[in-house]
Amino acid sequence: MNDWLLPLTLASSLLAGLVIFFLPERSVGWRSALNLGAALLKLACVGAMLWGTQQGISYELRLPFLPGHELLLRADPLGLLFVTLSAVLWLLTTVYAIGYLENSPNRSRFFGFFSLCVTATVGIALSGNLLTFFLFYELLTLATYPLVVHRGTPQVLQAGARYLAYTLGGGVVLLAAIVWLQALVGPVEFQAGGALLGMQATAGIDSWVLVAIFALFIAGLGVKAALAPMHGWLPHAMVAPAPVSALLHAVAVVKAGAFGIVRMVYEVFGIEFAHSLGVLLPLAVVASITIIFGSLRALTQDDLKRRLAYSTVSQVSYIALGVALFGPAGTIGGLVHLVHQGIMKITLFFCAGNYAQTLGVHRISQMAGIGRRMPWTTAAFSIGALGMIGVPPVAGFVSKWYLGLGAIESGLGWVLPVLLFSSLLNAAYFLPILRLAWFEPPPPRWPHDVHDVAHELAHPVTRPASAQVPQAAHEGHAAHDRHDEDRPPPPRPRDAAPLLLLPTLCAAALALLAGLAAGVPLSPLDWVKFITASAYLP
Repeated sequence: MNDWLLPLTLASSLLAGLVIFFLPERSVGWRSALNLGAALLKLACVGAMLWGTQQGISYELRLPFLPGHELLLRADPLGLLFVTLSAVLWLLTTVYAIGYLENSPNRSRFFGFFSLCVTATVGIALSGNLLTFFLFYELLTLATYPLVVHRGTPQVLQAGARYLAYTLGGGVVLLAAIVWLQALVGPVEFQAGGALLGMQATAGIDSWVLVAIFALFIAGLGVKAALAPMHGWLPHAMVAPAPVSALLHAVAVVKAGAFGIVRMVYEVFGIEFAHSLGVLLPLAVVASITIIFGSLRALTQDDLKRRLAYSTVSQVSYIALGVALFGPAGTIGGLVHLVHQGIMKITLFFCAGNYAQTLGVHRISQMAGIGRRMPWTTAAFSIGALGMIGVPPVAGFVSKWYLGLGAIESGLGWVLPVLLFSSLLNAAYFLPILRLAWFEPPPPRWPHDVHDVAHELAHPVTRPASAQVPQAAHEGHAAHDRHDEDRPPPPRPRDAAPLLLLPTLCAAALALLAGLAAGVPLSPLDWVKFITASAYLP
């Protein structure tokens, strides 16, 4: 009787998006109301399902699809973890995008696909079997492509082509893995402890076949999760507007790939069965290589968004590493980082968008003294950066603490130096930014100020003859005019516009709160411990 919450959670953004496509550009109020109303409705639905799950209520919806196959939506604890992250961050990103695109063209197209993107992400979270997961996973690819190429320049279109080539290629590999597995064992539903573990059909399958299928799953899902060497699309996708970059890294594409790996290991193969096949150690090695590789590449980037992109390559692999550490502590570290990385990374991308939109700052070398000019945004950036390094009490410390415990628990002592070296690299590419922002003197003019002056010189204001003063009066005021010319131009607003600053500060506050209140009931850490208890056999 409560199953209506599942389709309503999907429909809240789907129907809003379809309506927004047909709104004229001038309908700013209607478009904003639909976006915010849909985001709030989705958050309410997710909150109701969280409460119901705590009360023992189950949510499941089955729809006939193909002979022998059905679409299955289910709100299990793991899916609710991801859908809650998506719903909360979608609301913040919606507010941010409304402010960011205030004077941009094609806003109805943007917000239409924006809503479809979130619909697909929520569908991934609530999928109950492999078929449903795959359909929403590919819908996410198609819905995000128009967002990546929104600006439509040749460089943007080239980056979009690369994005499609990688993600569609990964989708083909994922489909091959699903078809091969289901040809052997039939339709696979996600199940705590692993669907394959209790299947009689797996008894007659050679272990090398299951290992090969596991490798195909990792390769297919690893494209969106940006596991090296399948990460090449991600830095190029930074040509997208800041709200899209935030969505790609914190909620949608990258996180969907990581979430898919979690689903596949824990609820398709099962962590115990995957351990017996010997596939967890290679996954841990690939994740560790990606962690170090992403951090090393981030060190060399001057473009702020590209540095954050390579940081994502590194940070998301903490999730895969936690999955590969056989033991409850590693699982807790990987799963809680699914949430913590999303909150911290969306904070950083919001800040990057604020700098670009307010001052025209895109490069780290342009950020000297920016903390004095935009103190609130830079304070939020500092919280996100320190969290990524793993400084307490920000959320990132909690993730790395449990990953370290997981490395000891699993007997993979070599993971501890990987975590330590990665944190040192995180400090090496984030702390210089903070030093530059807070302790270096600001430049005489910011990039946007230089642009304004250049525009005035290229388009001088001419006065009509009737407004010209007599020559004597002009000479009389010459000294005064020269004095005015020496004055600096009127300052821009002290920080980012309110619709940009508010979600930025909220995201930074969440990153702090997730660390400070980690032990509180229903915190991300508490919910992850509840999930972990069902992942391992008693």
